[in-house]
Amino acid sequence: MRRKGLACMAAQAVESATPAPSDVSLGPAAALSCRECGERFPLGPIFACAICFGPLEVAYDLPTGDPEALRRRIEAGPHNIWRYAPLLPVPPDVAARPNLNPGLTKLVRADNLARELGVTGALYVKDDSGNPTHSFKDRVVAIAVEAARAFGFTTLSCSSTGNLAGAVGAAAARAGFRSCVFIPHDLEAGKVVMAAVYGGDLVGIEGTYDDVNRFCSELIGDPLGEGWGFVNVNLRPYYGEGSKTLAYEICEQLGWRIPDQIVIPVASGSQLTKIDKGLKELIALGLVPDRPYRIFGAQAEGCAPVSRAFKDGHDVMCPVKPDTIAKSLAIGNPADGPYVLDIARRTGGAVEDVNDEQIVDAIKLLARTEGIFAETAGGVTVGVTRKLIEAGLLDPALTTVVLNTGDGLKTLDAVAPTTGPSAIIRPTLDSFREAGLA
Repeated sequence: MRRKGLACMAAQAVESATPAPSDVSLGPAAALSCRECGERFPLGPIFACAICFGPLEVAYDLPTGDPEALRRRIEAGPHNIWRYAPLLPVPPDVAARPNLNPGLTKLVRADNLARELGVTGALYVKDDSGNPTHSFKDRVVAIAVEAARAFGFTTLSCSSTGNLAGAVGAAAARAGFRSCVFIPHDLEAGKVVMAAVYGGDLVGIEGTYDDVNRFCSELIGDPLGEGWGFVNVNLRPYYGEGSKTLAYEICEQLGWRIPDQIVIPVASGSQLTKIDKGLKELIALGLVPDRPYRIFGAQAEGCAPVSRAFKDGHDVMCPVKPDTIAKSLAIGNPADGPYVLDIARRTGGAVEDVNDEQIVDAIKLLARTEGIFAETAGGVTVGVTRKLIEAGLLDPALTTVVLNTGDGLKTLDAVAPTTGPSAIIRPTLDSFREAGLA
């Protein structure tokens, strides 16, 4: 078993978990299942197996019958992630509850970027900066909020590299929860302000994200944490399911078909693993044709434990201390890293990384070619896509989707030193001509 590092946290979680109400209703969610040993547990606020300490995920009784009928039901649903409620751990009336209603973001046909990268097939950018707090984290938090309601929590919390803190603060304000979120003390100013503006408590902790995450795990096991739902710890099995909606949307927006290749940023690795889970569910339900697809993971060179393990042929990762401008991906010991390795190898993909200079260049390239201002994580995926093409690992003739998971306005510091006015002139035509811009 590759996840022995979870043993202490798992023991705490099992001992201190708040019991689930007997009447909990989370739609098609049937149980929690261990990814390692397959043991099943009743739905509740636990995240690790009491038998082997492996991670738990939601197991379903998914709809059966006519795929065409299910497809029509989805297409007639709300213009947000709740159109996929029959496939998610949420109550049937979720669309009527106070929520931020994220999702159904644009899938942009990126022909200009394709020409720059030498792509001859169809290239798309799934631009999740259009969510309510301008990152994909709104998807996962929306699912976690429904679990928190079902289990009777009163406070929403998380450990965060920035985007999640803002998403939790906003969702808690909308849904009527108290929020208290924890971040590394040195995050980008834009993310700090956005996380604080919603009126909840924002706590900076001296250290890295991994230090913040350890602190939150301790708080869960203490009486101080009673009644707290940590979206990415004791609610993690439900929270992670929100990332499946990216897979659902991409396939629906492509006319109910799976793209040949997807490039996904890797922080904890949960997003990549859940997109793969979502694709497999669509195939099993008959909503898309069963065909091969390749999944690629993208990391920043200054925090690339999964990329390094992939290139070295290892099944486990060596934790690292992050040192990169891509702070939203700066998790030195990714919880789902081993599963990212499995998926990349199973699908014929890869995990690659780019340095900070390449990240900035890629942010500017995407902005210049497609008018999309990505945060640093989006620069990582575009930069890795270019690197994969140059290395012959990604086929430029196939249909490819690249994820942008957040808004560049949150990470202005990354591009500010090399971005500014083309010229500063006097308010005269002669000055304009002298600047060479006419």
